[in-house]
Amino acid sequence: MKYAGMAGMAEMASIAALFLAFAPPARAAEPPGRTVASLLEHARQNNPEYAAMRHEADAAQERVTPAGALPDPKLRIELMDITRMGEQNPTLAPGRVGSTKYTVSQEIPWFGKRDLKREIAEIDADGARGRARGAWSEIAARLKAAHAQLYLLRHNEKITREILDLMARLEKIAQSRYAGGLAMQQDVIRAQVEQTAMRNDLIMIENDENMLRARINMLLARPANAPLADPEALPPLPAPARLDYAALEERARERNPRLFAEEAAIRSAEKKRELTYRERYPDFMLGVTPVQYRNSVREWELMLEFNIPLQQESRRSMERESGAMLSAARARRDATANEVLSELSENLSGIEAARRAETLARTSLLPQARLTFDSALAAYENGQADFATLLEAQQQIRKARLTQVKARAEARTRLAEIERLLGEDL
Repeated sequence: MKYAGMAGMAEMASIAALFLAFAPPARAAEPPGRTVASLLEHARQNNPEYAAMRHEADAAQERVTPAGALPDPKLRIELMDITRMGEQNPTLAPGRVGSTKYTVSQEIPWFGKRDLKREIAEIDADGARGRARGAWSEIAARLKAAHAQLYLLRHNEKITREILDLMARLEKIAQSRYAGGLAMQQDVIRAQVEQTAMRNDLIMIENDENMLRARINMLLARPANAPLADPEALPPLPAPARLDYAALEERARERNPRLFAEEAAIRSAEKKRELTYRERYPDFMLGVTPVQYRNSVREWELMLEFNIPLQQESRRSMERESGAMLSAARARRDATANEVLSELSENLSGIEAARRAETLARTSLLPQARLTFDSALAAYENGQADFATLLEAQQQIRKARLTQVKARAEARTRLAEIERLLGEDL
């Protein structure tokens, strides 16, 4: 029975090994880039700039508790009359000197100062979180715009190659007509020149694409030549009703990371000014001192110490400084709000223009260009039009198709800027 069980196990192991040998290999993880979401997910986990801002926000949060805490108490030991009126050699033993004082003291700020310092630290932590959100919004907008530009370059390359194939067919038509004495050799040469120009365009597109991929990999904290998936599609645009300026203005004022950080700076400056006014009042030092004689404590002393705020001119200067810093913070907030709302208006106008341009290219410009080309091709084959007219017609097709793709990419780039200003996706 023992040998039979071992044989069965060996047979099962052989079947498992055979199954693994013929099983399809595991698919390697697909590089990011097919969608915007894949780029954003990778950047959120790996971008060092965003990680640094998050750590700074965490550090600012950890400053809240120490800001409102009391200073550490102090212990002072005084050995009095270490020679006992010259009766003995100097000694540091507390039981053999004339007396020993043990003073424990605690510094206590004026009422409300600790609370103000803690509130300032909390507000500064809020500002640090706002700056971290702003850093992420900037990174996300750059990735979204780069994804749209990569989509444009890939389609530009595709369109150029299709037109290049079309030019190769037109060259054959021109050669056939030239061989039959129906066209000039110049038509053939012109077709070849156009193909050479398009190959040069492909080289420039490839270079632009390589630079853009390196830029995306930089934001993803990957090697510059790391592979990226080709963009599959662009994200859909929001409905026009969701791009209302008044509604977006209100959202920008409430949620823009830069405005949030500036508001936190104003609240911090207000608390700092209030703290500066509290400096008119003294801080205290309380202490208790047991006095040791020989081996026992025979006396107790109490101590109260406070600073005398005599330097009033210095304090007035500090108060004026805090007021000026508050005014500066409010002015920066107003300047930032004007900049944010101006950019919001520009990008809303840009996205509407791109939407209309795409619609016009799709419904009018491209169909008209194709009809013109078909008509020019038929006329050229019948000897009723020259080759220049045919080339101009195919250039119009390329221009119309590129206009359509550029409008799509431009609209997504403008949308990325709007989402950056809002600090959230639409």
